[in-house]
This record gives sequence, C-alpha cells and structure tokens, in this order.
Amino acid sequence: MIWLTIAGFALFFVGLAASIALHELGHMVPAKIFGVRVTQYMVGFGPTLWSKRKGETEYGVKWIPLGGYIRMIGMLPPRPGDDPTKLRKASTGPFQGLIDSARDMAQEEVRPGDENRVFYRKKWWQKVIIMSGGPLMNFVLAFVFFAIVLMYFGVPVHKPIVSPMTTTCVIPVAEKRAECKPGDRPTPAAQAGLKVGDEIVAFNGVKITSWEDATKKIRAHGAGAAKLGITRNGQPMTLDVNLIAQDRPNLEDTKKIDKNVGFLGVAPTEVYETQSIGAVAGHMVSLTGQVAKSLLNLPEKMVGVWHAAFSGEERDRQGPVGVVGAGRMGGEILASDLLSGQEKIATFINLLAGFNLAIGVFNLIPLLPLDGGHIAGGLWEGLKRAFARVFRRPEPRHVDIAKVLPLTYVLAMVMIIMAGLLVYADLVNPIRLSG
Repeated sequence: MIWLTIAGFALFFVGLAASIALHELGHMVPAKIFGVRVTQYMVGFGPTLWSKRKGETEYGVKWIPLGGYIRMIGMLPPRPGDDPTKLRKASTGPFQGLIDSARDMAQEEVRPGDENRVFYRKKWWQKVIIMSGGPLMNFVLAFVFFAIVLMYFGVPVHKPIVSPMTTTCVIPVAEKRAECKPGDRPTPAAQAGLKVGDEIVAFNGVKITSWEDATKKIRAHGAGAAKLGITRNGQPMTLDVNLIAQDRPNLEDTKKIDKNVGFLGVAPTEVYETQSIGAVAGHMVSLTGQVAKSLLNLPEKMVGVWHAAFSGEERDRQGPVGVVGAGRMGGEILASDLLSGQEKIATFINLLAGFNLAIGVFNLIPLLPLDGGHIAGGLWEGLKRAFARVFRRPEPRHVDIAKVLPLTYVLAMVMIIMAGLLVYADLVNPIRLSG
C-alpha cells in the first residue's frame, strides 16, 4: 500500500512538472516568434539538475519542482536617459536604489545589437500574447484533461433506478446508520413492492426525467397516496404507494434539514455517462467561476489553513491546497481500495485538470510578479497609445513596471509565506479524499 501511495505521489509530480513545462513553453514560443531573445527555459527552482544549451537558449531542469520560468532579456526598461547597453550605478535611496538595481540586472544580458530584441520594446499586444501564453496553456491542458474524463470515462449520474443499496426500513435522519433494526417500520417503497432494478418513469402521471426530478416531486407531494409509474424487466407497471412525511437533508445543502417532506424510501443507482464537448465547456466555465470566487476569499481561507496547521482544527475540504497536498491526494487515489482501476485513472486526471485550471486562473491576477501583472501592464500601454493617437499627442513611453517593484517584492514574499504555510499544513493536517 505504501508503495502505491509513493507511486501516486511521484506520478502527480511528473504530471505537475509536465504542466509547468508546457506553461513556460506557452510563454517561450510567442516570445521567440516576436523576436525576444530567451536566454533560459527552466522547469523548477533552485540548483540546476540538468541543462543543455541549444542556440541562444539554455534548457534545463532544477531540483525543486514547484514552478518554472523563462528568462527574456530586457524585461524592464532602462532609466530614462540611460544607454540601454551600459550599466549605471544604483541610487542610494531605499526604493529608487532597489528599482535601479533591478533595471541593471535586466540589462546585464542585453548585448549590442539586441536593442530590438528586448521585451520592453515590443508592441503592447505582443507583450500581452507572450505573458498570456502560459495561463492559456494551463487552460488548454485543463480542458483536454476534463474532456478525457467527461467524454471518455464519463461522470457519475444518479438514475431513478432502485439500487441494491436501498434499505427496506425507515431510518430517522438523526440516526447515522444504514442497517435496519428490529422494530423499524417498512418504507413505503417496500410496502408497495418496489424491487431492485425497477426504474421510476412517472409520478402521479407526470413523466420522470431524472433522479433529481423524482426526488423533488416525491418531496413536494408530502404524505399521502400516489401513483408510481415504473418499468420492471422492460414492462411498464403502475404501483400504488402511500408516502409518509419525514425530515430529510436539503438537496442543495446537506447540513440543512427539510421538515416533513414526502418520503418513498429508495436509493438511486449510480452509472457513468459520457458527456458532450459542450458539457466539457460548461464544466470549465462553471469551475473557472468557482476558482475565481475562491481566490477572492483566499485571505479568509488562509486563516483557516493557519488554524488547521497550528491549532489542529479540521481542514476545510473546499479550502486551498498546495502541491504537496495535491501530491498526497495523488498517492491516496492510487492506493485506494474503494476505487476501480478506471476510477483511479479518471480521478487522477481530474486532479491534474483542476490543478491546471487553478494555476491558470491564479496567474491571471493582475499583480506582479504574476503573469497577470505583465498582462495588465501591456493592456495599459495599449490604452495609453490609443489615447495618444485619438487626441494626436506624442507617443507615450513604454509602461515602466519597474516603478511597482517594491510592491512586487512584498507580494512575492507574501506568496512565499502562503506557499510555505500550505506545505506545512499539507504535511501535518492534510485534506484527505477519504475523509
């Protein structure tokens, strides 16, 4: 079992590394197309594990598989009035000195003749395409992975077919048990003679289209007599049932209880149904909205992670998880005895899809050092140039993102602290799929 867990953990990190590599490829390809000189393409951080130079670019893998980067020359413009091919002494002011040092570092790899190959001199729309390429690649990967899961493996769907898991007695919702005890009264379904495999097709003469449809109609009816249309062994039948009133979990929020709703007493059969490409697109749109909403609540969620890490509180299953936690989930999936081989593959691919979607959305946050910060800078530059053309003003300078570097370093430090907290929480109090 432990070897399966380790194998699943390692397999997830291989998938993560491949996703990172493709993310950086999404940046590098348009950068090279638009003539930006790319000096490095690296997967991972820290000391270099392996590298090879091909042409003007060094390709390599580093020891810490928690990200990656490409190095493009001239990410920051030189100070106004400076020769872009010469370095200057940094100013002594705390913030200006920091900015000037960053400018100097950005110019170190700029050689004579590279003036038109630096990133900052490219057209605004080229900058936007280059910096959007990485997140776009993550969205493409997420779509492909979700398409494999939904269109090939399918998704679990509850059908209005009586399941073998159906109990024949009425168990109050407050009692957390699944087995009948002596003295329990039979369910209306058992009294009416419903059998495993019977498909519910109508309720009081109204066609049933899904398990959710059947549940809503039965609950809304309340206690009393009703006509239940079923299909048994291919033959249509109508059964007289006498529903009873019960307290049942709310269909939207299982923590809430609906009082005195109609109760029949059957469990649905779960089957896997393949979906259309349109369903994949809808799934992506829905999940993207959920991820974006989660990011807005990230500060609050991180407080919960802190309490889970240091106070032993239960980890929020809907809260953020780091790469270590996701890797543990990968190991848990592979080692699970509750999933078939096909279900393990589908769940694993779904995990990678979700992680790619989260990376793509996170990188679009319009703050440096994220890709979204550079995209916002490119869009602002395009807006300024359009304004200048409309009002016949001199062409403005390139947007100088170096001016926000102090804030960038603060945000980078916050991101590092958050990543460290997630790693610690994932180690001491992880989110478990089987929890």
